[in-house]
Amino acid sequence: MEKFSDRLKDLRTEKGLTQAQLAEETGLSRSAIGFWENGERIPLSSVIIVLAKYFNVTTDYLLGVTDEL
Repeated sequence: MEKFSDRLKDLRTEKGLTQAQLAEETGLSRSAIGFWENGERIPLSSVIIVLAKYFNVTTDYLLGVTDEL
């Protein structure tokens, strides 16, 4: 089962985005995205929803609960 940090990084790189570009497009901070991708922190549920909507995936997929988009 993939972790949130892996899923976030995979989705970001699949879109060809840097952490800075993702931050700019979502209104989140680049440093926070780095912490999440490194597994150092977990975002608030409201942020998980923002990211899931941005990548057009379910929150369960983003969290690694399911492989279904």
